[in-house]
Amino acid sequence: MASNPGRVDALSFNAMTKVEALKSAVQCLTAEELTAFRVWLAEYDWQVWDRQIESDSKSGKFAALAAEALAEFERGETTEL
Repeated sequence: MASNPGRVDALSFNAMTKVEALKSAVQCLTAEELTAFRVWLAEYDWQVWDRQIESDSKSGKFAALAAEALAEFERGETTEL
């Protein structure tokens, strides 16, 4: 079987970190594959971000910041955009 530099088999995957394996795989993508990967990664990243913001919001993580912003608004310390 001919060697394929873009192939990441189980043995080499275990020897490398996940990030190194991903970098190696991405470097071997065609232009079209790279475009599709970028689209997927951007959408995935936004979904992760949305879930984190929702979780932080539900846990009350932003309550103090919101209260501070409202207090500044009530004191007239804000600028209309």
